[in-house]
Amino acid sequence: MALASTPVATYSLGSFAIEKLRFMRRPKGIKTKKSVSKRFKITGTGKVLFHHAGNRHLAQTKNPKRRRHLRGAATVDPTDAYRITQNLPFSH
Repeated sequence: MALASTPVATYSLGSFAIEKLRFMRRPKGIKTKKSVSKRFKITGTGKVLFHHAGNRHLAQTKNPKRRRHLRGAATVDPTDAYRITQNLPFSH
């Protein structure tokens, strides 16, 4: 029994291409949606937080009460929170 002498794969690509394909394989498993992970945060109790929009520029035209309410993070509605947690598989 000569197991070491048997070829691993018989492709017409050549040995260099086979070795290259072996190292360039994509990782398996679930992937995190990076755009969702940058926009939302999941707390320890499972709530989903987001930051308010409209707070980056043109602040002088907004009144102070509006600017105060845009400050800080708020919780996402539970109907949307389910879809967000599905895109963040390693955080819940």
